[in-house]
Amino acid sequence: MRHKKSGRKLGRTAAHRRAMLSNMAAALITYKRIKTTDPRAKELRRYIEPLITFAKRGDLHARRQVLKKLHHKNIVNTLFSEIAPVYANRNGGYTRIIKLGFRDNDRAPISLIELVDIVGTESTGEDKKSKPKDSDKASEPKEKKAS
Repeated sequence: MRHKKSGRKLGRTAAHRRAMLSNMAAALITYKRIKTTDPRAKELRRYIEPLITFAKRGDLHARRQVLKKLHHKNIVNTLFSEIAPVYANRNGGYTRIIKLGFRDNDRAPISLIELVDIVGTESTGEDKKSKPKDSDKASEPKEKKAS
């Protein structure tokens, strides 16, 4: 029986699960929103919300506690300098999970997990499309090879 056992195993060993959650937390801090399966999103929420609470404290011990979970110094710096000040007056509930439906190939339930109240999360494909292409390559006509 599983009495008093919290958390999902996600079909992985403990070390693989820790590494996966650390990498997913790093991606969430970097990109502010990621798309993943529902159980992973729910576990990621349990993993990252205490890290944001530590980041709100902002002292050296809190930074070291977060570095035990996230092994990327630049991402921890981003968490402490950019994300934590946004949540200074919020008592928890830093993430939002939006259900998107089911994946086509295996029908796994898919969710979008994002950080709440972060400005600039609206990522549209127009950024990449609006970049001007190299004018040199566009002006040169393509030559055909003589066969």
